[in-house]
Amino acid sequence: MNTHHYKSPVGILEITADEKAVTEVYILKESPVNMQTSSNPIIIEACKQFDEYFRGERRVFDLPISPKGGTPFQQTVWKQLQEIPYSQTISYSQLAQAVGNPKACRAVGSANGKNPISIIIPCHRVIASGGGLGGYASGVVNKKVLLDSERGIRL
Repeated sequence: MNTHHYKSPVGILEITADEKAVTEVYILKESPVNMQTSSNPIIIEACKQFDEYFRGERRVFDLPISPKGGTPFQQTVWKQLQEIPYSQTISYSQLAQAVGNPKACRAVGSANGKNPISIIIPCHRVIASGGGLGGYASGVVNKKVLLDSERGIRL
């Protein structure tokens, strides 16, 4: 496993990959003491695509991903998250319906919060039924920044 720290408009992204795929992307709550860099070609490509995404030039990530862990239900939710189009949102209720369990709103919210590949698997695109932002593991402010960016409000 290789890890790289990437400076983004929402803070430092910690990107982890093996020789085949990105396995984790987390928005760190605090800056690391030592900024790690990696020469892993998958991480280098991920950084290039994050640059494009944050400039508003990339709408879909084209990277091999392999989320670490997760129950079968969580993995199903993470796959469904990847179907939400750029700059669009769905509610937790709609996500529960999409995974075939309309009563599982809280469970999809929990799975959303455990998403190990933030931004690439766009859990920030899931909002509350009433239109509010709902929660976000990396903070609601970061969720708003990501959604605004996708809507053309430059960072």
